[in-house]
Amino acid sequence: MSDSPKVPPHIVEGARHVLAEDGLAAATLERISVAAGVSRMTLHRRGLSKQTILEALAERLEADYREAIWPALVSKGNARDRLRQALEIECGVAEEHLDVLEALSDAAHGAVYRARDADGRGALTRPVFVEPLERLLLDGAADGSLAFDDAAETATVLFNLVGHTYRHLRAGHGWTAERARAAVLAVAIEGVAARD
Repeated sequence: MSDSPKVPPHIVEGARHVLAEDGLAAATLERISVAAGVSRMTLHRRGLSKQTILEALAERLEADYREAIWPALVSKGNARDRLRQALEIECGVAEEHLDVLEALSDAAHGAVYRARDADGRGALTRPVFVEPLERLLLDGAADGSLAFDDAAETATVLFNLVGHTYRHLRAGHGWTAERARAAVLAVAIEGVAARD
């Protein structure tokens, strides 16, 4: 994601703890250093800013997602079943990072998930998050289990529909992980399922 200095795992964990406990505004370098068990000067000597630490949190989320989604891409079965598996995995990764994701501001969410599109029509979800879903959609068009108009756009809609709605139902409505996942996936999968 960036050419920023490498942020050691214990500092990333310290930042995650502060974000989860008190939110983005409270995630000062002083608070992060205390939570990580290092001095504020140590962060300064390493060239770490709040922004580089937030980028490291985003990189960790991205790596967790990329690793978790792989089985859905290579498993056997029709694309509809594999897409369901991928969206369940998306919910699982969101669950693992729920505390941090809820603490981030809209701008910070944008830094994690969005990139500008080439024609300037608006922000797109970064390819690392949507390309696996796009691949499954294309597989579904080929095997007849999924139907949609535009694979790239549908993948973006699915990723955002599932991720944002799942997090909102968990954090905003207090639903269990199982209930939120089942409800969101039922709507998402039905929306792209091929009709007989």
